[in-house]
Amino acid sequence: MLSTVRTGVAGLGSRGFGLVKDLLMDLQGVEIVAVCDDFGDRAEKAQAAVREKTGKTPRAYRSYDEMLDAGDLDAVLVITPWETHVPFAIRAMEKGIPVGIEVGGATSVQECWDLVRTYEKTRTPFMFLENCCFGRTEMMVTHMVRQGLFGEIVHCAGAYAHDLRDEVAGGNENHHYRLRHYRNRNCENYPTHELGPIAKLLNVNSGNRMLSLTSMASKAAGMNAFGVEGKFNQGDVVTTLIRCAGGETIQLSLDTTLPRYYCRDFTVRGTKGLYEERTNSVYLDGMGHHFDWNAGHWNNADSYRETYEHPLWQKFISDGVTGGHGGMDGLVYGAFFRCLQKGWPMPLDVYDAAAWMAITPLSEQSIALGSAPVEIPDFTSGRWLISADSIDEYVKRYC
Repeated sequence: MLSTVRTGVAGLGSRGFGLVKDLLMDLQGVEIVAVCDDFGDRAEKAQAAVREKTGKTPRAYRSYDEMLDAGDLDAVLVITPWETHVPFAIRAMEKGIPVGIEVGGATSVQECWDLVRTYEKTRTPFMFLENCCFGRTEMMVTHMVRQGLFGEIVHCAGAYAHDLRDEVAGGNENHHYRLRHYRNRNCENYPTHELGPIAKLLNVNSGNRMLSLTSMASKAAGMNAFGVEGKFNQGDVVTTLIRCAGGETIQLSLDTTLPRYYCRDFTVRGTKGLYEERTNSVYLDGMGHHFDWNAGHWNNADSYRETYEHPLWQKFISDGVTGGHGGMDGLVYGAFFRCLQKGWPMPLDVYDAAAWMAITPLSEQSIALGSAPVEIPDFTSGRWLISADSIDEYVKRYC
């Protein structure tokens, strides 16, 4: 068992610095010994935050490879721009350093294969840090599905619906990578927040898999209307439909450059009922006439928590919720370090990462081909046929 995990953190923008300052130093057995960012002021700011809280000053690097070569890291966290996640993970695994990467889409299908092949060659621990897989509601609804409350699942949907116009517009000043992606690509660029919980619910890679997709993008008008000059390729609304081996369908929506409220629109439809995030509602067969909108089945999901709260969240609430995004950050990073310390397999593994991240380049292909269907590769090479019933219990308790 690894009692203290000497950790390096690469990427100290808003997300990375926030995790260093507000979460990582509070996790049991985690010591931040190195920080790294292309922009030296960011690394120095993180150094100061660690020193202020722990009395120890981590080494600061502008070179990721120099940080890896120092030889004293037990783990590295990659919280860098999207296009560096996979290359940085590969370099860590090749050096035998366990790695967790933050979320975002891949730049190509090939790099997803490269990620899988590197893991299979090195067997270095890897985790995809998709915090929404640990969302309280997502886990409760999955718990309800496992107990048959919604019957046979037929369709799921989700969205990354988030007004990011300020963030995209300030990309040059804030060194934010989204601006270059929105100018140069047209795809479902951030699929995993909505897809991750759905994929786990549908046992993707463990008895089921995604077979094909088709994507359609609207025109790109939002950023110009917001007052940002120049050409944007990224459609304001991208809709992706996915077909699964089990016969289920999945609908994803990216909606980030028009005025709107935040919503992940998590939706589960089964033969006995539904859950939908937009109205925070559970509707079960026989609850009342479907035209009776006042029958008490809107905004009623919280009434199911006493019976169906996921056991992981029951304990988390009892112990005290920690970490941002309502506690999801605390759970996902806690899972990474606990599994590393215990020598357990990671609950969100390299095959999950490859399948979910590949949606970005595959949607890009489909849009470019006039919304033509595109095959989704089987990154497990047939191992998805193994039933979810064979998954170890400690992995089940996380997802």
